[in-house]
Amino acid sequence: MGTRLTERKLNNGKKIGVILLNLGGPDSLQAVRPFLYNLFSDRQIIRLGPEFMQKPLACLISSIRSKKTEKFYSLIGGRSPINEITRAQAKALEDSINSSPSTKDSSLSFRVYVGMRYWHPFIDDVVPAIYRDGIRRLVALSLYPHYSIATSGSSLSKFKEVASAFPIETLSIPSWHDHPLYIGALVDVIKKGIESFGENLNHGSEVHVLFSAHSLPQKIIEQGDPYVDQIMATIRRISELIPIRWHVGYQSRSGPVKWLGPSTDTKLSELASEGVRNVLVVPISFVSDHIETLYEIDILYKNLAEELEINLRRTASLNIHPLFIEALKELVWKGLEEKDWNKSASLS
Repeated sequence: MGTRLTERKLNNGKKIGVILLNLGGPDSLQAVRPFLYNLFSDRQIIRLGPEFMQKPLACLISSIRSKKTEKFYSLIGGRSPINEITRAQAKALEDSINSSPSTKDSSLSFRVYVGMRYWHPFIDDVVPAIYRDGIRRLVALSLYPHYSIATSGSSLSKFKEVASAFPIETLSIPSWHDHPLYIGALVDVIKKGIESFGENLNHGSEVHVLFSAHSLPQKIIEQGDPYVDQIMATIRRISELIPIRWHVGYQSRSGPVKWLGPSTDTKLSELASEGVRNVLVVPISFVSDHIETLYEIDILYKNLAEELEINLRRTASLNIHPLFIEALKELVWKGLEEKDWNKSASLS
């Protein structure tokens, strides 16, 4: 009995868990309202009056906004695809890292999980399941490339809160906005996006690249949040590798506060007034398709662009782009090296 327990402990010690942290999204129209409630209940995203009023106001806002938001989701299949895509990213990462020479040389094995902040599978439920699977070393990898307290910060805070109840060693990777392989994946989809215009250029003019990032309350940035600086650093790295005419806009505002600007729709109008006729939108702060890409850009902004006589296209989302998955693998492995978790002897 004692020998079997020792062997089990050794095997578990050599298995590293990775949890991909993301926003989550409603998996049905019925889930839209509770999803919105969870979102607006988070004071790290937006503060709705004094703390004791946060949840009552979140309930009110989610009730008011749910019907309108349900209509948006109905236009993209009645649910968010982010859960399926994140699971596909997890599988691709698990396959890649387990088949890599570095992993084989170390005698380690990896299992990759998905933990969502505002909808199933919740971080609160996934971490206990990871512990039950016998994993005692766990890497938390945020799928937000650019750190903000309202995105990565909120997810990592919840992760640390839940993980603290278990005897698990943890490692957090909060941002990776300038990782060379991530930049390479963006350069690849931008090149392909520009090529997709082919000969269909309005008036034969060049293609302008509009980087569209998720907006945040301006107050968060004023308090020292690095989100905008990291967005701009990513764009500068891209522009060093490919010659582009680029602009920045912010999308997905919600709530009665001052948000980052200019908004993406405002920027489109400005470009139209300047005579720009071909625009490639790059959803710079998103690594998977969801309502912000499939509805806001592909439907809302596309319709606006047609009114403005702009030929608008969007880059493919990274989803399971090979370079992107390789970037995630390198991030995990670098984290292990910094913690000395890559040495199988230290795990026994």
